[in-house]
Amino acid sequence: MTANEPAGNEPAAIEPGDQQAIEPAANEPAGLPVDVLPVGDEGLLLEVADLDAVLALEESLRTAVGTRSGPWGEVTDVVPAARTVLLLTRDGADLPSVRAAVLRLTHSVRPTRGSATGPAPGTAPKSHEVEIRVRYDGPDLDDVARLTGLTPAQVVDAHTGRPWRVAFGGFAPGFAYLVGGDPRLHVPRRDRPRPAVPAGAVGLAGDFSGIYPRASPGGWQLLGTTDAVLWDVERDPPALLRPGSTVRFVQVGSAP
Repeated sequence: MTANEPAGNEPAAIEPGDQQAIEPAANEPAGLPVDVLPVGDEGLLLEVADLDAVLALEESLRTAVGTRSGPWGEVTDVVPAARTVLLLTRDGADLPSVRAAVLRLTHSVRPTRGSATGPAPGTAPKSHEVEIRVRYDGPDLDDVARLTGLTPAQVVDAHTGRPWRVAFGGFAPGFAYLVGGDPRLHVPRRDRPRPAVPAGAVGLAGDFSGIYPRASPGGWQLLGTTDAVLWDVERDPPALLRPGSTVRFVQVGSAP
């Protein structure tokens, strides 16, 4: 794997550390175990067990930060990743107070097992939705069909048949890791990464789908291409796909 390609379908495990979650009250189920680590003078890194926990924690944190009350008014950004959430704060913020607020919040967070694979159709909360028009002409479409036991046309139907959720960003500006698609599309990365993948390539790797925002090396299974601009510094915000957003892929051109 090269340093400039999206992470694989098996994120690195987080070593167990000093769990900082508050003890639950009697007869109350435990909340979310989390390690809270300082990041310089203006940030906190929250380490959790898996992506299900990240999605639940991120949603609760964004709701709390949106109130701008008490310590939450110190937080300037919430940045999710595969097994962490980074809180950035304003200069001079009272980090111990923010940390205490986080611990109180985690006491009531209950991750839903399997939420990273997406809710049942029709049950997803309303969110910012982005339509991505795709030409399903990718060089790995036939390989994905073979790996999944589907026909190429069925692969396309599966990829477009249900919404995806932006879980987190990474790898390059504008790249988003999408979850919640059809579980039949879980496929491994390519055995041999390509030295060059074009901008706009739409791919699969493990539980994720994603779109390469720029030309780069990469090892994802490529289904097709899109003309959507994933990152534009003249746009506000520059990233087309932001955590929590919904993505719907739409087929354009002839069927495979």
